[in-house]
Amino acid sequence: MTYFEFATLAAFAIFSQSNLDIVLLEVGLGGRLDATNLFPADIALITSIGIDHTDMLGEDRETIAVEKAGIIHAGKIAVIADSEPPRSLVSIANEKAGKVFILNQDYSYGQNEQGWWWQSTQKKLPDLPFSGLHGYLQLNNLSGVLMSIIALQDRMPVSDSTIRTVLPGIKLAGRFQVIDDRPLVILDVSHNPDSIALLAANLQQQDVTGKTYAVVAMLKDKNIIESLEKIISSIDYWYFAGLGVSRGESPEVLNAALKKLNPATNSLAYTDVNEAWEHALEQAGNDDRIVVFGSFHTVGVILERLTLNI
Repeated sequence: MTYFEFATLAAFAIFSQSNLDIVLLEVGLGGRLDATNLFPADIALITSIGIDHTDMLGEDRETIAVEKAGIIHAGKIAVIADSEPPRSLVSIANEKAGKVFILNQDYSYGQNEQGWWWQSTQKKLPDLPFSGLHGYLQLNNLSGVLMSIIALQDRMPVSDSTIRTVLPGIKLAGRFQVIDDRPLVILDVSHNPDSIALLAANLQQQDVTGKTYAVVAMLKDKNIIESLEKIISSIDYWYFAGLGVSRGESPEVLNAALKKLNPATNSLAYTDVNEAWEHALEQAGNDDRIVVFGSFHTVGVILERLTLNI
């Protein structure tokens, strides 16, 4: 067994001894063959499906969706939060699940200046407060969460007041994590074209008068050219770094990929994330912005530095 498989088994053993009301599992790679899929979950929530890990999951969304749909078990509940779900996903869900709830068919959401709203065929939740997660796609994800909560109300009831109270406090390190400082620092674990496109959209919504500096390090198995293309117009200065892990792509390769997109970009390559970060800090002014992205490994280095104040 791999370390992850062994650790997952150990976790399940602990769960079974602890008389838990809810076990909430994030599925790792794919779904069908993931270790967390060992037991049939009462409800499966599938969010937006992007193109990633194509060497293991397939080259297109229809194929990848088949792997994702593997977490849907016979007679259980399936919630699909992809706004344009692949046909293969919907087909498998309808065939296997006892109940299926699909975004924009069985439930929907929207936003206004004051907040956002959610509704299903069963319930309406108007004037909801925003959470601490940034970006419209996070409303998409939260909408799927609310559908899951409503679908389980007969077994695990959650009041409307609890939902309204909890939403503003929802935050997640590394998910467009804004650090209020001068310069403004943003940490984001986006690492594939879809997530980096979301990062770019969030950056465009910010009111920043200065320049944007990017500290970027990525893994070799990612679509680097397409990922950088999604955000190239949002960055003024690039600081590429190595990751020091076997899967890490070299900063020289990252820089070369950027130059293919635009030879005139301002970019430099550094041995590691710490070095790139320090040089970005030296150059950025109080009105500027530093964005750290490309991998969980990349953001992890900076989170550790900021935690230790070094």
